[in-house]
Amino acid sequence: MALPTLWIVIPCYNEEKVLPITAPKFLAKLNDFIHDKKIKENSRVLFVDDGSKDRTWELIQQFAQKDAHYLGIQQSRNRGHQNAVLAGLMTAKDHCDITISIDSDGQDDINAMDAMIAAYTDGCEIVYGVRSDRQTDSWFKRVTAQGFYKFLRLMGVDVVYNHADYRLASSKVLQHLADFKEVNLFLRGMFPLVGFKSTSVYYERHERLAGKSHYPLSNMVSLAINGVTSLSIKPIVFIAELGAVVSILGFIGTIWAAVMAFKGATVAGWASIVCIVSFLGGIQLLSLGVIGEYVGKTYMETKHRPRFIISDQTWEETQEKEQEKKKHSQ
Repeated sequence: MALPTLWIVIPCYNEEKVLPITAPKFLAKLNDFIHDKKIKENSRVLFVDDGSKDRTWELIQQFAQKDAHYLGIQQSRNRGHQNAVLAGLMTAKDHCDITISIDSDGQDDINAMDAMIAAYTDGCEIVYGVRSDRQTDSWFKRVTAQGFYKFLRLMGVDVVYNHADYRLASSKVLQHLADFKEVNLFLRGMFPLVGFKSTSVYYERHERLAGKSHYPLSNMVSLAINGVTSLSIKPIVFIAELGAVVSILGFIGTIWAAVMAFKGATVAGWASIVCIVSFLGGIQLLSLGVIGEYVGKTYMETKHRPRFIISDQTWEETQEKEQEKKKHSQ
């Protein structure tokens, strides 16, 4: 197999504190691969600035000026982590053979990339980076994260347990991923839908090297809801089943009430009525909320709005074409 061209795709949002620490590590890893003749010289580290409000884009530009292996693109506004990853992957897919997406905070073990590239050489088109344990997490973070993956699976979403967005994907996979046009993105559930031969690489996750996390519990809950409603209709099926059960119970209750009334055994009381009305009202509102979530997503999908808009990049188009010619000539 010919040596592949690798682009490491790194989404960034307000990461001015951590980038000076992690960027040299990514470059050193890339150079090690090049030196060991595992990848081609024209491989790159691609930073994706997701509309940061600090000096993140300025730092990326400085990196690109110092070393040609650094590249950067800037989104026109903050679109969220999943859109930033997609922007990087879609930019990289026409310039490389494989991509590895990884967060910029240094928590994911970059040495797992060795096993990822080895798995690609053995014929895998997707290699998932999976956490071997969660010892570095707090008890609350560990319980909620594990519950997150179990909830997704319960709702019918095909995800790799304890895998986030640290993965290798070949350009072949990305070409087909580009055919998935949904606006509501949940990449860790979309890659299994693409298919192709895949495997997992296990690693230990470290503490964030600097800065603070941009994924609090509220974002995790939002991501879980988005993942379920974007990739599964099981909640609607559950509502239909619940509606059938409640209807049967209501029918039985109606017969029981009629029999009691016929026997003259009815007792006036408001407690039972209030309880029943409150229960049914809660079920109805919850059901409407879930259905409304799907209707809202359908509404957004029909608009066909762009999932990302790149406002700036660190390289010129002429340089890009020269790189493409050099790549094809090798």
